[in-house]
Amino acid sequence: MSEEFIITGQVLSFTASPFECDIPTEAVQLHEAVLIRDGSVVDLGTRAAMQALAPAATLRDHGGDLVLAGFVDAHVHYPQTAMIASWGKRLIDWLNSYTFPEEMKFGDRAYADDIAGRYLDLTLAHGTTTVCSFCTIHPESVDAFFTAAQARGQRVVAGKTCMDRNAPDGLRDTAQTAYDQSETLIDRWHGIDRLEYAITPRFSPTSTPEQLEAMGALWRAHPTCLMQTHLSEQTDEIDWVKSLFPNARDYLDTYEMFGLLGARGIYGHAIHLEERERHRLREFGAALVHCPTSNTFIGSGLFDMDGLMAEGQRIGLATDTGGGSSFSMLRTMAAAYEIGQLRGRPLHAAELLWLATQGSAQALRMEEKIGNIAPGMEADLVVINLASTPAIAQRSAQAQDLWETAFATIMMGDDRAVSQVYVAGRAI
Repeated sequence: MSEEFIITGQVLSFTASPFECDIPTEAVQLHEAVLIRDGSVVDLGTRAAMQALAPAATLRDHGGDLVLAGFVDAHVHYPQTAMIASWGKRLIDWLNSYTFPEEMKFGDRAYADDIAGRYLDLTLAHGTTTVCSFCTIHPESVDAFFTAAQARGQRVVAGKTCMDRNAPDGLRDTAQTAYDQSETLIDRWHGIDRLEYAITPRFSPTSTPEQLEAMGALWRAHPTCLMQTHLSEQTDEIDWVKSLFPNARDYLDTYEMFGLLGARGIYGHAIHLEERERHRLREFGAALVHCPTSNTFIGSGLFDMDGLMAEGQRIGLATDTGGGSSFSMLRTMAAAYEIGQLRGRPLHAAELLWLATQGSAQALRMEEKIGNIAPGMEADLVVINLASTPAIAQRSAQAQDLWETAFATIMMGDDRAVSQVYVAGRAI
């Protein structure tokens, strides 16, 4: 027997990208109700219309709360959960001081299981239903993450991080073991339930040309996989890349020359891009992921959202746990707004919500499945209380419209604003 229910509230659905409309709110429709059947969206409309479609459906009334697609976090490092908010380092020192020592622990499957479950529970509590995560070099870390996501019914992406140089003993593999272990994990997990695999060279400084070539060959052998890495996060990192790859035209070329540039590629940060890089990324339809709390926390720079959107780049949004200082996509949206202000282009609330849902889903090539509420989409939803704290409630009382109200929650909200989460139609 099918499970059928109607959710009522202020149900937000995107009809277009608000970055492509003169008035961002023209890309949005608000409905009274959404009908869910067997984990998928059937239809949206008035409460009466949905009840007429499904007279026997259970009603779940969320009052004046905002109902939208579950947040999609397009670039995270779940193994960094326990050392999030570590003080005062630039990227390379931060990796050596905090990240690598923590990642050494993930050869222990019990430890990996604990952190994987902890991470997914923390992010679900903040309304995030899909993440794309780096694991560690240990296959156990991948098995732990996919097992935890599978138990929760989540659609996630993850992959074994591959590194064969410039990393400590115990955190290096080889070109061959990276290929072999990744392929075994692809065979075990890719396309199972709601799980997808991402081929994952950490970034070119920690992979030899031989390993990058092996990862390119692996991607050609498994073209339905995503490929995730880092690109142009900090200026001193870019200088390091140039010293390691003296024949490369630029940072992106260290991936492109080995077959690691493609439409299913996901490139985290992408702050300090050269013109050739921007052209090639757009030409291939690759995805760039804005990580605003990480970029400010580690002092990386200010992402050019306005310029990159204007030239037609595919852009998602991410917390970048644990370089990012929060598990919350609300906090991430607030930081994206602040960076936009520093660049002279404040983002509208509709644009921020789109980035955290449909934009990130597009970055992961999943926009037909998640990231929006529309007929046929999977019912990953978050319900937001727009007056979750006294501070937010008093501001909302003065708001003139929904967008002013929603913006107050984006700027001041946290997990207390999340009143309900649905994963594939199941209330969490």
